Amino acid sequence: MQKQTEIIHKMINYYSGDPKRIGHFLKVHSFAKLIGEREELDETTQLTLEYAAIVHDIGIKIAEQKYHSTSGKYQEMEGAEPAGVLLRSLDIPENIIARVQFLVAHHHTYDAVDAIDYQILLEADFLVNAYEDHLSKQSILTAREKIFRTKSGIHILNTCFLPET
Repeated sequence: MQKQTEIIHKMINYYSGDPKRIGHFLKVHSFAKLIGEREELDETTQLTLEYAAIVHDIGIKIAEQKYHSTSGKYQEMEGAEPAGVLLRSLDIPENIIARVQFLVAHHHTYDAVDAIDYQILLEADFLVNAYEDHLSKQSILTAREKIFRTKSGIHILNTCFLPET
């Protein structure tokens, strides 16, 4: 069984009773996987991206409990530790865990992108959030200009939300 499947199973259990959050991370993972494969990431970067996409919002439950908020900054603050615990339970290599924790701790920070896995995670999460939050066409156009960088992510964004472009 692939590690991604095991992580997904653990995250479904983590979000027991919360189908919206389960659906969210599954969609983010699907877009991240697709974009990463289309961008031809190396195997380690692809795995790191997929693991991060699955657990990216793991801090939201703790943020709600501690701060009574789902704010992105609280998710970032609270997500790295439980992501590490979950991944260590599956014997993921420490270098990958460290990178996933970094990505979880920055997945709402758009001005510090340091590598392709980070960029793709932002794009995949935005694609899902744009749909779930019913973003306006203008917001999507602005995001395309300011956030999106990968050819594959831009193609998906245009196809889903801006088919006339």
